[in-house]
Amino acid sequence: MTAWLRSQGYAVNHKRVARLLRTLGLETIYPKPHRSEPHPAHRVYPYLLRGVPITRVHHVWSTDMTSIRLHGGFISLVAVMDWCSRYVLSWAVSMTMDVSFCLEALDHALGGARPAIFHSDQGAQCTSLDFTGRLAAAGIQISMDGRGRALDNVFVERRWRTVKDAEVYLKDYETPREAMQG
Repeated sequence: MTAWLRSQGYAVNHKRVARLLRTLGLETIYPKPHRSEPHPAHRVYPYLLRGVPITRVHHVWSTDMTSIRLHGGFISLVAVMDWCSRYVLSWAVSMTMDVSFCLEALDHALGGARPAIFHSDQGAQCTSLDFTGRLAAAGIQISMDGRGRALDNVFVERRWRTVKDAEVYLKDYETPREAMQG
């Protein structure tokens, strides 16, 4: 907006434009910070992976979510990944950020095997009673990131970077259907 106003002959800087947009109640459409906030009523589990060597497949799985920008908004993508093999066991896409698509990915992954430890961040989807209840019912230990520990889930975060660089940014999806097919 600042560049366009300058091209029209207005002497403005980015701070003035930001202030005026805020005053008008206009804001950009992008995922806002603090998306991984636990629900106050949900239990947060301790971090169990400190000093644990990951030496076999199905020892530790983890999950994470990311947003994919579309022309008219965003969709959320969740994946379940094995830490030893770095293999994506399952994934799901949703237009909303409710827990149902996370459960869909979890159920699909648990259909093939069971990990000893399941690791996630402290987002409301992963701390929900439905999500942790399925893990507990299967006899799986639950591990969660501590606050400010983004690198604890580095394997899934790196996968998101690869997916976005190799697919999402190149395709510039218009609809959720296009994104899911991609």
